[in-house]
Amino acid sequence: MTDLSGLETAEEFHARVAAATDDEGRLPVAVEEMPGWDIFPFELDSLRIKPLQPLADAEPARRGEDPSDCWCNRDEVPARITDNVVWSNERWLITLDHQMRLPLACNLLPREHCDLTDVPDHLSGEMGQLIVAISAAIEELPSVGRAQLAKYGDGGAHLHLFFFGRPDRMLQLRGSPLLDWEENLPAVPLEVLRANASYVAARLVERVGGSGPVWS
Repeated sequence: MTDLSGLETAEEFHARVAAATDDEGRLPVAVEEMPGWDIFPFELDSLRIKPLQPLADAEPARRGEDPSDCWCNRDEVPARITDNVVWSNERWLITLDHQMRLPLACNLLPREHCDLTDVPDHLSGEMGQLIVAISAAIEELPSVGRAQLAKYGDGGAHLHLFFFGRPDRMLQLRGSPLLDWEENLPAVPLEVLRANASYVAARLVERVGGSGPVWS
């Protein structure tokens, strides 16, 4: 294994950040960075950063950290997944997130238990093809200007890639502030979300095969 000695530790990183805080433990608002962008959704006069918390003893366990406890190894897959399948094949699922207030938000999940750091070789190539195909299909939607892709994984250990359709020509919603805006947008009717998702699924079936949504 490559030697890790000499690399900055979590304690050293946290101490360096803490040294930049004020007497209340708050970092200054970086007005020349994201808060200074014209797409930042909040006014700066009332904006302040929460006090920096102490370093945790360890990273918390995520859902499915033990593969035997993950949804993919249960006798019955949760309804939050089965009821919202947009597209599927023998190895992958795409599910619709109908809580998000965008023209389309969906998740790409492998049926086999893995995270991004250990995607097996027999899935990684297809994953790349799907990322391209999903993004292209989302950007064909009339209400979408750009497709955004994200991976967090702080809540669940089973790989799930997020795809977001950024509304077309709403330039304040560009870039990484999209999700800050999204929480404040009005809800999108379910029939609109499903129509957009069905279009994306049809394009994927044309391009890579598989099956369309469960509600069709």
